[in-house]
Amino acid sequence: MRSLKYVLVATSLLVLALTVPVFAGESLKAEELVAKHLDSIGTAEVRAAAKTRAVQGTAAYRILVGGGGHAEGTLGLVSEGRKLRYLVRFQQDYRGENLGFNGEKVAVAFANSNQSRSPFAAFVSTYDEIMRDGLLGGTLSTAWALLDVSGRSPKLTYEGVKKLDGHPVHQLRYISHKHSDIEILLYFDAETFRHVRSLYTFTVGNNVGETITESAHLKQERSQLDERFSDFQTADGLTLPAHWNVQFTRELPNGSTTVTEWDLKAEKVMNNITLDPKNFEVK
Repeated sequence: MRSLKYVLVATSLLVLALTVPVFAGESLKAEELVAKHLDSIGTAEVRAAAKTRAVQGTAAYRILVGGGGHAEGTLGLVSEGRKLRYLVRFQQDYRGENLGFNGEKVAVAFANSNQSRSPFAAFVSTYDEIMRDGLLGGTLSTAWALLDVSGRSPKLTYEGVKKLDGHPVHQLRYISHKHSDIEILLYFDAETFRHVRSLYTFTVGNNVGETITESAHLKQERSQLDERFSDFQTADGLTLPAHWNVQFTRELPNGSTTVTEWDLKAEKVMNNITLDPKNFEVK
């Protein structure tokens, strides 16, 4: 009986030893994580065959903190290679978002009837690597940054397993070849290696008060864009998210905070359709 007990204990320890590294990722390298992630989308042949993509769906806009407001509209996301166009439309003073990258430059349209950009659009315009590198929208577009790491030449650093809503995820730090001041973190499900979150953060300290005491009480200014992906579905050999939630948070030195949300659902995904070059012109 004692020998059997030792065998069971040893077997349990062996099983634990075999399963822990998958989640701990102690020896996982950035390139290994990227390779496993790409396989979670589809085979190399299927991924290479997808030259263009159009995503259509619904959009719900809400102001979660710092005001009120709600709108229902439509989502459009088109891509061809590295070209990318993101379009959300609403029938009100806030018309939505219209951003594009035509392969050479990023363009961001006005979001409001008074010819002004939203804080979200201004953020993406300032840190245009979000569009230029194909980060916005994650795997929903052919422009997705990790589909062509060699072409974009980012610095990737694997930072271990973290928790996201109680679930283990792999964290990857992405530094664009452009080397801006924005922090970019990408998260992948620890079991499936699907891309489930992109987090972009810019923080600037404020120490310009008239006195030392006043300066000490000034808060940092922080802008954060948070993309989350879920409800993965497989079609045409590609596993892509059908639910895309975008939140933009802005914290000002005076302590005021605003949080806006775009809840997006992909209802139709079409691969390898002919796209007019005008699709990537933002006006």
